[in-house]
Amino acid sequence: MTDGDIGIGIDIDVEVEVEVDGVLTGDELNALFRAAWPGHRDTDFGPVFARSLLRVTARRAGRLVGYVNAVGDGGVHAFLLDTTVHPDERRRGLGGALVRAAAAAARERGAHWLHVDYEPHLAGFHERCGFRPTAAGLMDLTS
Repeated sequence: MTDGDIGIGIDIDVEVEVEVDGVLTGDELNALFRAAWPGHRDTDFGPVFARSLLRVTARRAGRLVGYVNAVGDGGVHAFLLDTTVHPDERRRGLGGALVRAAAAAARERGAHWLHVDYEPHLAGFHERCGFRPTAAGLMDLTS
């Protein structure tokens, strides 16, 4: 396994390759999201990729099995989005490895803070990754 030359230790299956800003297509990301997220509708990821500060992918034998996206504000804040691990690969440390790789790469690119929103059942995962709860606000713009 490689860590995309980001200088962090990742303790996961050596047959999984974790890479920052590797080649990624919308088709393979849609396939991963369909497997991981019930009800996912295929989408055009071009606009998402265009706004990314960085993307971290995980592959086993060339097949995409993990993904996380980070966007930036152009300053010191980065935001973690769409942490996804294929159901067949869960509970092996891959999600944490993706987050650690994203955090290290965001730091190298000038971010001082990494933000994430998550549902309550994912609090334990995010706390193990080093996030701490903060007060935040959210406005639903769809209603």
